[in-house]
Amino acid sequence: MSLTHKRVVIIGGTSGIGLATAHAAVDAGAEVIIASSRQSSIDAALGELSAAATGHALDVLDTAAVQAFFEEAGEFDHLAYTAGESLSLMPVDGMNIDQARGFFQVRFFGALNAVSIAAKHIRPGGSITLTSGSARTRPGAGWSVASSLCGATTSLASALAVELAPIRVNVVEPGIIRSPLWSGMSVQDQQAMYNQQAELLPAGRVGEVDDVAQAFLYSMTQSFMTGTAIPVDGGALLV
Repeated sequence: MSLTHKRVVIIGGTSGIGLATAHAAVDAGAEVIIASSRQSSIDAALGELSAAATGHALDVLDTAAVQAFFEEAGEFDHLAYTAGESLSLMPVDGMNIDQARGFFQVRFFGALNAVSIAAKHIRPGGSITLTSGSARTRPGAGWSVASSLCGATTSLASALAVELAPIRVNVVEPGIIRSPLWSGMSVQDQQAMYNQQAELLPAGRVGEVDDVAQAFLYSMTQSFMTGTAIPVDGGALLV
């Protein structure tokens, strides 16, 4: 998959899936611009990436800041939105509704804000790829908020594919991926979850961030695909 002479913007591109996607895009020949909320994270990520990457600190909920970011970026080809905080399970019984609303801020409204501003800067033939999750169709106990968020994001991608055409809009739906997403859990609990899932999944292992990065690159380079949800879940929907 070649991205030679293409410009790729990755919001949330400093860790986990976003950073893996930045590495993959650079390796595919792209000029990459990463954005994240903390300058320290930007600096650390740029220390890993080649000179083909630049970065900017960005609050995705600050409309003026997002407008300034894309004005400075100029025309580009592909937007990947991977920003989001660590996930926590939230049982309905005793749920903190303010915390539940908070989960939607960066992952859903941040994505919507970025896309609404970025679209006019995307060159013909370009694309947008959002991030959802397999919890949309296979939630467990305590996943009501996360599942709803994933469903909302996947639906958003479908609607945007129609509204923004011919810009292509797709969404990647990772399953259980070994990533900083689970940093809210203890190391022991994370490993127990990974081991349990590996035994259940047809793939025989949990996913790695590089697995998901390849789906983002496929979304960018597959020019006849739009409005599509791409599962990267090791076969989770089969069990």
